[in-house]
Amino acid sequence: MKRWLMMLCLLWVAVSLSAQTERPKVALVLGGGGAKGAAEVGVLKYIEQSGVPIDMVVGTSIGSIVGGLYAVGYRSAELDSMFRHQDWMKMGMGSLMGDSIVRVLRDMADTYGSVDFDSLPTPFRCVAVDVKGMKEVVLKEGDLPQAMRASMAIPVVFKPVRIDGRRLVDGGVLNNLPVDVAKDMGADIVIAVDLTVNKHEDSTPLFRPDLKKYHRNVAAADIYINPKLKGYGAHSFNKIGEMILIGEEAGRKAMKDLKKLKKKLK
Repeated sequence: MKRWLMMLCLLWVAVSLSAQTERPKVALVLGGGGAKGAAEVGVLKYIEQSGVPIDMVVGTSIGSIVGGLYAVGYRSAELDSMFRHQDWMKMGMGSLMGDSIVRVLRDMADTYGSVDFDSLPTPFRCVAVDVKGMKEVVLKEGDLPQAMRASMAIPVVFKPVRIDGRRLVDGGVLNNLPVDVAKDMGADIVIAVDLTVNKHEDSTPLFRPDLKKYHRNVAAADIYINPKLKGYGAHSFNKIGEMILIGEEAGRKAMKDLKKLKKKLK
C-alpha cells in the first residue's frame, strides 16, 4: 500500500512539474487587406525584436501570403525586400487565373506536393471560402502555395481555386481576422494584426464579412495591433514603403505589451 501511495505521489509531482514548465502557446494572426499587408511586415519587425516566440500562424488573404512565408522560415527583413521589389501590379493583372502569383509563391515557399501544414517550421492555417453555400474553409494541408493563393482569391479579380472539389475564394469574404481559428489550433495567447479601417464599417457589399464574428475575434485577441491605414486601400501597391513604415510604428507602439508577454512566458 505504501509503495502504491509513493508511486502516486511521484506521478503527481511529475505531472505538476510538467504543467509548470510548459509555457502558453502563442499564435500570430494576420488579417487580410490586399496591398495593406505591407504593414504586417512592419509589425513583424517589432514582434521579432520583442523575442516573443511564435508557435503557430494563421492568415487570411494577404495575411495568408505573409503568414505562409513566415511559417516556412522567411523573416521580416526578407519579407520587406519581397514587398518592395515584387512587381505586384504586373503579377496580379497579368493573369486572372493567378498563375503568376502561384509561381512566385512556389519559388519562395519551396514546397511541392501535399504538405501537412503542422509539419512546417511553424504550424500554419489559412482561411478561404467555398463559393457553394458560402462556407468558411480552414486549409491545414495540401499544396501550400495553392492554399495561399486560394485564401487571397479576391472575387472578380481572381478566379476561384479548386481544391478537393471545392471552388475557393478569398477568406476575407467571411473571416478577415481568424483569431477563432488560432484558438481552435490550441493557442493560449493571440497576437492579431488587423488591417481594416473603421472596424469593417467601411466594407462593401462584395466584401462583407461576418461582423459579429469579426468583433468577437477582435475582442479575443490578447494583443491587438491595428496599423493606422486610413487613406490606403487594397490596391495601394504604389505605396508599399509608406505602409511598411506605418506597420513599424504600430509595432513600436505595441512593444510595451509584447515585452510584458515575453516576460510572462519566461
